[in-house]
Amino acid sequence: MIDSIEQKKKAIHQEVEKLREEFYVELPKRIAEARSLGDLKENSEYDAARERQAFVKARIAQLSRVLAQYSEAAASPVEETKIGFGSVVVVLELNSNIRSEYTIVHPAEVDPCEGKISISSPVGRALQGRSAGEEVAVTVPAGEKKFLIEKITSLHGNVFTA
Repeated sequence: MIDSIEQKKKAIHQEVEKLREEFYVELPKRIAEARSLGDLKENSEYDAARERQAFVKARIAQLSRVLAQYSEAAASPVEETKIGFGSVVVVLELNSNIRSEYTIVHPAEVDPCEGKISISSPVGRALQGRSAGEEVAVTVPAGEKKFLIEKITSLHGNVFTA
């Protein structure tokens, strides 16, 4: 999983560099060309370039925050036996006797269909810091769910079972 975080950081860094190139080189050229066309009040090329510039600036800021969070997660000491960022967790829902596997991910990566849940979601928060063998109660919009944590695979690939 560490490789996975490093790969994600690399991909984000590459996207940020591409966006910076667009922001500092391409967009100023487009804006200058649009200005040369005359009246800016009715200049759709100018408006479109300025809107894109605002979007690119916001996206760079967003990706920079995500990159910082990944760096922090990769550098922070991880107690191997506890659930945290990057853990893969197998739980048994005690109410329904259904077994599920969740990967605790950054909010930008959430994909419920693939079992990827945010560390800041209700289930993610309830599982965080817990160990295999513990029971956890989680209040979700549909009511309360009780889970038995059966297995944890840590960020580093170590497996812990109940």
